[in-house]
Amino acid sequence: MSMRGLTVFIADLRKCRIHELEEKRINKEMANIRAQFKRYQKKKYVCKLLYMYILGWDIDFGHAEAVSLISSDKFSEKQMGYLAITLLLTENSELIRLVINSLRKDLDSQNELFNCLALHAIANTGGREMAETLAREVQKLLISPMSKGFVKKKAALCLLRLFRKHSDVLPAVEWAERILPIMDDPDVGVVTSAASLITALAQQYPQQYAMCVPKAIRKLQWLVMESNFPSDYIYYKVPAPWLQVKLLRLLQYYPIPDDEALRQRILDILHCIIQNSREIPRNVQHANALHAILFETINLVIHFGCEPDLLAQAAALLGRFIASKETNVRYLGLETMAHLAGALDNPEPIRRHQELILASLRDRDVSVRRRGLDLLYSMCDVSNSRAIVRELLRYLPMADFALREEMVLKIAILTEKFATEYQWYVDTIIKLLSTAGDQVGEEIWHRLIQIVLGNEGLQEYAARVVLSGLRAPHCPENALKVGAYVLGEFGHLIANEPGCSPMDQFKSLHARFSTAPLATKVMLLTTYLKFVNLFPEIKEPCLRVFERYRYALDVELQQRACEYYHIVNRDTDELLQTVCEEMPPYPARESSLVSRLQRQYLDTEDKRTWVVGGKEANLELKSQDAHSAQAHALAAGTAITNATLAAAAQASAPGPARTAEVNLLNLDEDLSHLNPGEGGSVTGPDGAPEPVRGAGHVKLLTAGQGVLYEDDTIQLGVKSEYHGYQGRLVIYTGNQTGDVLTSFAITVHGVPHVKATTVQAAPTLIQPFAQAPYLVNLECHGAFDVPPHIHVTFGKGGTSGSTAAPVSLHIQLPVSIAKFIEPFSMAATDFFQRWRQLSVNKRESQAVFSAREPFQPEPVRALLRSTGLALLTDADPNPNNFVGVGILVTTSEKVGCLLRLEPSKEHQMYRITVRTTNENFSEILRHHVEDMVNQIEG
Repeated sequence: MSMRGLTVFIADLRKCRIHELEEKRINKEMANIRAQFKRYQKKKYVCKLLYMYILGWDIDFGHAEAVSLISSDKFSEKQMGYLAITLLLTENSELIRLVINSLRKDLDSQNELFNCLALHAIANTGGREMAETLAREVQKLLISPMSKGFVKKKAALCLLRLFRKHSDVLPAVEWAERILPIMDDPDVGVVTSAASLITALAQQYPQQYAMCVPKAIRKLQWLVMESNFPSDYIYYKVPAPWLQVKLLRLLQYYPIPDDEALRQRILDILHCIIQNSREIPRNVQHANALHAILFETINLVIHFGCEPDLLAQAAALLGRFIASKETNVRYLGLETMAHLAGALDNPEPIRRHQELILASLRDRDVSVRRRGLDLLYSMCDVSNSRAIVRELLRYLPMADFALREEMVLKIAILTEKFATEYQWYVDTIIKLLSTAGDQVGEEIWHRLIQIVLGNEGLQEYAARVVLSGLRAPHCPENALKVGAYVLGEFGHLIANEPGCSPMDQFKSLHARFSTAPLATKVMLLTTYLKFVNLFPEIKEPCLRVFERYRYALDVELQQRACEYYHIVNRDTDELLQTVCEEMPPYPARESSLVSRLQRQYLDTEDKRTWVVGGKEANLELKSQDAHSAQAHALAAGTAITNATLAAAAQASAPGPARTAEVNLLNLDEDLSHLNPGEGGSVTGPDGAPEPVRGAGHVKLLTAGQGVLYEDDTIQLGVKSEYHGYQGRLVIYTGNQTGDVLTSFAITVHGVPHVKATTVQAAPTLIQPFAQAPYLVNLECHGAFDVPPHIHVTFGKGGTSGSTAAPVSLHIQLPVSIAKFIEPFSMAATDFFQRWRQLSVNKRESQAVFSAREPFQPEPVRALLRSTGLALLTDADPNPNNFVGVGILVTTSEKVGCLLRLEPSKEHQMYRITVRTTNENFSEILRHHVEDMVNQIEG
């Protein structure tokens, strides 16, 4: 088919010199396409629409025509159709469902080109629905011996994309035995793509994919030592550098092999790579390929950490690299040396290059400066902390704005971590406050206050230092806050020293009052109140300040001034003394600065095998990885359970399944707006604890996720998924304290007709401000009205190793009979016929109850839909009534459920009637819906 019209159209657009002419030509062409969208011109018109879309114009038609091109048997038309859906459609578009059948057909086709087009479209567009429906077909293409190499490569990368987006959908554990043999494929390109996929899978399921280790070692030996490789994959005399890098990276997720033969083989390979890289060639491309392999080799040597000779060679090479004239080499050298600093027991090989590393802070490239900062942070210890902190403070005013906040945080952490005397810590943090100004976060000066309050010998010195800082020409806001707090609490300790009298302290603070932000002014007023209590001789100037701001426009400032004014003017000082009692020391707690810093290092694709922060931080990471590996071992059947749930839903559900996505839940960000819990348990008549409802229980009966229970110590969040008679709950436990929760355990207790099974247990230790998942599978065997519950126990550990009294919570799970209802579509004319058939044999339950608020149809309609019922329109003669139909699925039967809710606006009453095919369910279901409707006004 000729595309001359497209060529002319593009030429016309290029001739348009102003936007208005281009818009006019576009509108004209769109009108022409709307009028003449004929089949033989469909490909050309879709091409024109795509060109307009690429130019930035909105395309609001032509999507269906583009989708229809996919079913064409002509490659050119099919190619254009796939190109259109990848550009015009998103994973949530309604038209995606129309594409899935065509994609499945092309995946099963004997035409490899059609296979590749479908794989491209799935990888670029595919959402959860595509992953659930087509992942197995993609996997079949990957493992099929009939698939060509280029199809297998695309299938591996397509699976990798789906796994990264929807890892909970793919049955990756099932596939381990079939995917791993792909690494033995003779095609180097296939192995390279498979290595990327297996690296991602091994990070989440290390035990199931452990057999990749001998295969990766065998492949590396084939490339590095045997020189047995096809010439097509030689890049500047380096055999398959991309594959070598991927295999070396993959091995970093596993310990060194226990098998002596494998162990010796990988050590020989590492020796060979390092020896071959000692002479760097002048050719840039050749050098880049060697460097890519060499740095991953050094990372693997550091990861194994058991060969002193290899570690010494790595340290010597890194010292040469950080002195290189090439920016990329310096960057990689500094980054890898930071990794080395997190593994060495003796940091002496790194200390030799300390001056060179400090000089990297002044490198012309900002990325090199950032890596130099990471290395300094990792290599710092008691012996060199003062020199490193002093250099960082000296460089701070000249640092890039984007780098300052991270630098300030690291200076604060290093100062606290390696301070041998508190006075140096106070001097450094005060200098940091003065130098960095607004880049200093609240956590830093809060931590300074905590330490000063907890050390009596430090309080007088801190008061003297902050008063000196207040007299400096420039005093940032955070330094002023510290001065206000410290002088208000400990100003009396220096009141008798020259230049430190009460009036001098007051004047030093009040001189900055007028230019201070509102929050700081409020804090200063509180300090003046403390001054009145400590120093009665300066009562009058403080009182004048209170009097002046009693009429301030800001409510907070005005309220404080009024309250303090009346407290000071009382006949007795009893209330003043009570209000201004000395602050008790803060309880010993770990610093929150480290956790804040670690939140900046987020994984994007592959999980980090090490973290910036030295040996201690990496030991902590290994401990977390051990817990993670144990959790994945316990949850090895989770992916299979997902597939079973989905299959059961498709087999049994008469309507679309209701799904709440089960992904990681960020309790702090997503759920903090919900109400806290109401307590853990109460005592029943027999003295045994009775489970109680958390504050989020009712909300979670109709929602897929939310906070179930929360107090000052712990937060329990729930995400749920139901298909047929099966359900799955992920309970996320969040530690809200600065202490470790020890001896942590959750036990799930089922009830008659509900089987509850633990799939993944929570770890016994939960770190401060960390979260841990707990997975539960549910099965409905019959009618139930009492939900299952969980028993949570834990102890709160102190920094000294002591543990508080154990905490025990008994909390109901938000599980009701309605969770196992699937919507059912029924013709409105058939409803009352079926309704009359169920009016016999005690299959009906009816009740009348009053509404607390005037009738509102939308909340009631949304509530009934959330219970799983399909609402029928025009089925009831009264338009105000609600009619719902659903199928309640248990392990032994499917129970038809019909509901009719009749509101009376005049009397503010509801009449609810439920009829089911099994009389055991009518009363329970009616009670549940009645309770839910009663909650609408609440």
